[in-house]
Amino acid sequence: MLAGIVSALAMPPFDLVFLLFATFPILVWLMDGAASDPSTGLLSKLWDGFKPGFFFGFGYFFAGLWWIGSAFLVESEDFLWALPIAIVAVPFALALFWGGATALARVFWSGGAGRLFMLAASFTLFEYLRGFIATGLPWNPISGAAFFTPVMMQSASVTGIYGMTAFAAFAFSTAGIIVPGVGNQSRARKFTLIVSAFFVLTHVGYGVWRLQEAKSEYVSKVELRLVQPNIDQRYKFDKEKEAENFQAYMDLSVSPGKDGKNGLAGTTHLIWPESVFPYLLTQRRDALAAIGSMLPEGTSLLTGAARAEAATSGSEGFVFNSVYVIDHQGEIVSAADKTHLVPFGEYVPFQGIVGTLGIEQLANQDGGFEPGSSRKLLSTGIGPKILPLICYEIIFSGSLWNKEERPGWIVNLTNDAWFGNTPGPYQHLRQSVLRGVEEGLPVVRVANSGISGVYDAYGRVVQELELGQAGIIDSKLPKALEPTLFKTWNGKLHWVVFGLFFLLGIFSLRKFNT
Repeated sequence: MLAGIVSALAMPPFDLVFLLFATFPILVWLMDGAASDPSTGLLSKLWDGFKPGFFFGFGYFFAGLWWIGSAFLVESEDFLWALPIAIVAVPFALALFWGGATALARVFWSGGAGRLFMLAASFTLFEYLRGFIATGLPWNPISGAAFFTPVMMQSASVTGIYGMTAFAAFAFSTAGIIVPGVGNQSRARKFTLIVSAFFVLTHVGYGVWRLQEAKSEYVSKVELRLVQPNIDQRYKFDKEKEAENFQAYMDLSVSPGKDGKNGLAGTTHLIWPESVFPYLLTQRRDALAAIGSMLPEGTSLLTGAARAEAATSGSEGFVFNSVYVIDHQGEIVSAADKTHLVPFGEYVPFQGIVGTLGIEQLANQDGGFEPGSSRKLLSTGIGPKILPLICYEIIFSGSLWNKEERPGWIVNLTNDAWFGNTPGPYQHLRQSVLRGVEEGLPVVRVANSGISGVYDAYGRVVQELELGQAGIIDSKLPKALEPTLFKTWNGKLHWVVFGLFFLLGIFSLRKFNT
């Protein structure tokens, strides 16, 4: 568990990746201890293998996700009781997957390099499963430590985060080949060091090569303005602050730019964050009229807002967490709904049963939100089509958009103000930028309290606003790249990587067994 806690420091904002080269070998040695009795039956092998991975994972996720408790402090009078449950239950659930990974690896465990291949293959499988079972929560994948700079991010365009898991886990475990008290390991040690060095050098070399010729190109006739109001979450839906908050958006939207730009002059896309309005915008013509009066002709507003769908015969009405496109006449011209909701944040699973316990979602919406039926591209009539992703929708690798028509950029609207000045917003940002690298698309991210920014398809920062800062960003839109290898394989290349490492593990168990 202590090794897992230390491992969490490899994630943003600390990025102390070198620590994993010390903590993963500890996991390997604990697995060696669990595998010390060769006469153990299958169930005992699974249980003995499960325990090291579970406790390592619990420490990792507890130390890396403690900040989710901040959300329960925003309305502490209603939700404080749930804080200790949340900061323990989430790491517990996620640690089950890491326990599953080590349990599987234990079945094939032996001496030599083979056990490192098997551990890497098992982590690849179970990190993927963590991404979709029970709606999935692929937060802080262990491979994320391999992507801490734009140079290191480029491999994501080939393997994605799940495929990189195998290479990362193997490299981090390299020192595990040195078993205390066991001699005659020269063959296994030499082989492991060569393979690990090859993985690391290829990973870095590919990034250097890819960025060497990567020019900064921008879409013509598209000018962006991002608004980060930094409104305190405690007052975001306060009716007494309603007019003041709305005016803050309006004032920032028309404020002079740093380069002397006159308000919204020349802006084609004005972008506000998630959940701007504490009411249904369609029921407030005054707000729509004010927006229309603010927008020059040719300028469209993209904003997060709740969208209601009227009740029909035999059904109740639904409310969606959505993105609106509003034109200069104050008309809502299109909308897209969030399809992947946050459990207990935007809806309560098994509402009928859990609701009897008094548990409700954190979102300020009676009955929670309804998920959208499918993802939808948006267009303002200027520039390429937009793939809108609301909040944590963007952390799900390989499931953004699989239809024939390809978007030209990703717009991620979010409200990380729930989590204050904690590692959460930094971790969310890293995963958002990685989705763009995987897909070969620029990412425009607009957050209530930060971090907002424009990032090209290589993951490089074009412009950025720091966490907890109110302000605007005026920027051009970077061009999309041709579909990446990751995209060409529809995000499934990790299965090839898993199969390769699994077979190498089986082969190496015999070939290099010490």
